[in-house]
Amino acid sequence: MAGSETPTRSAPAGRTRNLVLATSASVAGFWAWNSVATLGAFYTVNLQLTPAATGVLVAMPVFVGSLGRIVVGALTDKYGGRAMFTFVLLASILPILLVAVGGLLSSFALVLGAGLLLGVAGTVFAVGIPFVSAWYEPSRRGFATGVFGAGMGGTALAAFLNPRLVAGIGYLPTHLLIAAILAVMAALVWFLMKEAPGWTRNNLPVLPKLLDAAKTPVTWKMCFLYAVVFGGFVSFATYLPTYLRDVYSFDPSGAGARTAGFALAAVLARPLGGVLADKFGPKPIVITSLTGVAVLAWVVNLQPDGEVPAGLTFVAMAAALGLGTGGVFAWVGVLAPAGKVGSISGVVSAAGGLGGYFPPLIMGATYDAATHSYSIGLTLLVVTALAALAFTIFAVPGRARTVKASAAA
Repeated sequence: MAGSETPTRSAPAGRTRNLVLATSASVAGFWAWNSVATLGAFYTVNLQLTPAATGVLVAMPVFVGSLGRIVVGALTDKYGGRAMFTFVLLASILPILLVAVGGLLSSFALVLGAGLLLGVAGTVFAVGIPFVSAWYEPSRRGFATGVFGAGMGGTALAAFLNPRLVAGIGYLPTHLLIAAILAVMAALVWFLMKEAPGWTRNNLPVLPKLLDAAKTPVTWKMCFLYAVVFGGFVSFATYLPTYLRDVYSFDPSGAGARTAGFALAAVLARPLGGVLADKFGPKPIVITSLTGVAVLAWVVNLQPDGEVPAGLTFVAMAAALGLGTGGVFAWVGVLAPAGKVGSISGVVSAAGGLGGYFPPLIMGATYDAATHSYSIGLTLLVVTALAALAFTIFAVPGRARTVKASAAA
């Protein structure tokens, strides 16, 4: 697996192509995964939902996608990235079509159930981390996982394009287009993608591998940190359109455009976090990220007035979260033992997804309609970020540079 390759001076042939393919597959998967959340305002109106019901609806794909990453990550160790990318992309097509049917029939139950199945699209992340890690030497895995992680830009595409596509070409054609993109991307992966030269199949049964990953101390430390930084990104990306509607009275297109800007800032910051972690070590990068998240969550809670102050606050929050996601997974890529990158990545990325599942539920349940305030939910984010900051400083060993830790990878 990733840790079994021997770093060489020359890059393996096809390394860049496979990184681009993996990142593109991630973009398509994240686009589909976030499709329900980006049309939350549409479902709220057409299905006559309360804020709490909307929170459940937009969080459902996140919940299933998060748990599914545990199994998919372990299966990637066994079957490889090419097969698992293809499977995840194809398996996402039927749910996206069922979501479309549920919306047309104004059936909350069908959209909710289809959203549950659509969670499979979110497991794409657990495929890519072990796949791209196998292509790169330990000293550059922060870069590789950071670039692949930029595939979460699919959430930005979904936020920006989905409301506009629904307004321009219609609700059903929008979902047919997403299904077609998934199919085309699956074909490209199947015919063009290859496993890394040093990759070897891990044929151990899935359950023992997961139990073994669970016994590895680094797994649970990274789970907690990733639940905060990636969970924060997911929760904002899924609930921000609703938040901007309730607090700042934006229409769906306006809220979608601003959510896309938020997601884009996080996407651009993630590879930077990985590169900086390669250079300075992950610990200072994660500390910087969590400090920024705590401060900016407090500022968001103040509801800064005006387009520029509010916009800059959300962009800075996105950048802090993106920096943290790159830093945490650079840590995973370096510290995960040989042959366990997929299973550990699956568990850690599942924790990140679950970290993004609960906040939308809390935000919907604690929304104060009289004052248009989400104060309770944002205060909890401040407290959580501070707890994670203290944990990082005092409970997680630091390393001056990740390249020195390559022997542990």
